[in-house]
Amino acid sequence: MGRRAPSSAATSSPELRRKRTAAAPPGSPPESRRYCSISDVMRRSRPVNAPPPVARPRYEVVLCEACGAGDRDEELLLCDLCDRGRHTYCLRPILAAVPLGPWLCPDCAPPPKPIIHFPLKQRKIVDFFRIQKGADEPQPAKCGLPQDAKRRRRRSIVMMKKKRKMLPFVPTEDRVQRLKQMASAATALTSSKMEFSNELTYVPSMAPKSANQAKLEEGGMQVLTKEDKETIELCRSMQRRGECPPLLVVFDSHEGFTVQADGDIKDMTFLAEYAGDVDFLENRANDDCDSIMTLLSTADPSKKLVICPDKRGNIARFINGINNHTPDGKKKQNVKCVRYNIDGESHVLLVACRDIACGEKLYYDYNGHEYAYPTHHFI
Repeated sequence: MGRRAPSSAATSSPELRRKRTAAAPPGSPPESRRYCSISDVMRRSRPVNAPPPVARPRYEVVLCEACGAGDRDEELLLCDLCDRGRHTYCLRPILAAVPLGPWLCPDCAPPPKPIIHFPLKQRKIVDFFRIQKGADEPQPAKCGLPQDAKRRRRRSIVMMKKKRKMLPFVPTEDRVQRLKQMASAATALTSSKMEFSNELTYVPSMAPKSANQAKLEEGGMQVLTKEDKETIELCRSMQRRGECPPLLVVFDSHEGFTVQADGDIKDMTFLAEYAGDVDFLENRANDDCDSIMTLLSTADPSKKLVICPDKRGNIARFINGINNHTPDGKKKQNVKCVRYNIDGESHVLLVACRDIACGEKLYYDYNGHEYAYPTHHFI
């Protein structure tokens, strides 16, 4: 049991006050005092005309452990344990922004948790992707492109200038392999703590659907043609039935989750729509999500919209972006990112810009329409 503190009545009594101020009893030796010599006083003192002391910075010279440079200090992270530095773009995978909380370098950070692979079970995959019943039923021929397309081509020579049309993706015929493809996407989504969504989502606390008006785009936005719109609708119906594009999500220690072709893909093939939560750009000024996509660029900054795939999204979230500012980066590009006006709303589509061989990784021009976008340090 702890000791009780003395009461205020006891501490204020005259007897205690006298005891505290009473002199030492007679005959006791005097208490010894310590004195400093004049030389010690002069040695420790500072001259009158001396400049004020300058505070020494905690970090004098900090260099990146990866590249050895000390420039771009606004992107130079300091480990909270060893005080060594790393640029955000020198990390693998790179960081989109300086984290708000504590940060540990790769040498001090605990080993990453092993990836838990999504079970390769049809029932679980059907539930995760919300595949509609009757997905395995054969589809009628009307799902193909309109047969009267040739009639529409009978126009004047001036109008016969070739326009490249979008092609629907060709799903993998092997159902087991198709399950592996969807399981790989589910593994990436669950590891990133995301829910599957193949379309734009509007959350009450974010931007409303009425804010997505393609007519507000500064400089205008290209309208998706009727034929290409039919192609998109065909692909969406196939995905609802569980027929996905031939893509496989794999994990790379340097780049994180990446997407590669699991079959040959032709040029101009529609692959995916960039999906996620729609929000105003000004609400995401300090967001550390590394995959925010511009949806609507308006003259009024308060009306600019972005797609945020941090909580909901699809396989487009894991396709790697290229360095838009170097020729070598552009050589790797095999997918293009295009914004279209579809029924008055803005949508971001990912389309193959050349033939892609099986096993080839997918790279696209992340926010490529914004030439000032900081993709300088993309791999």
